[in-house]
Amino acid sequence: MTLAEITELFAKTAERAPSLGKSIKFVFDEGIVHIDLTGAHTVVSNEDKAADCTITTTLDTLNRIRKGEANAMMAIASGKVKIKGDVGLALQIPSLIA
Repeated sequence: MTLAEITELFAKTAERAPSLGKSIKFVFDEGIVHIDLTGAHTVVSNEDKAADCTITTTLDTLNRIRKGEANAMMAIASGKVKIKGDVGLALQIPSLIA
């Protein structure tokens, strides 16, 4: 998947996400996806904004986790996924990227 494709996917899946009062930022080599869950409507952009939880990984790793080809916890343990900030928020991400 490309950055544009993952941004579009996040925008579609985030529409049904509840307002969590927080924001999440994914950092990939190709760019950033910021998901703002603070308002009545979720806003997904490629802007580098501050976030409550920042997840750094590759598009390939994220795509493999999405498809069930890789385990998220193993990816974190092996350093393929790095989480900074609100880890509890990170645990809610599977519902956003399904």
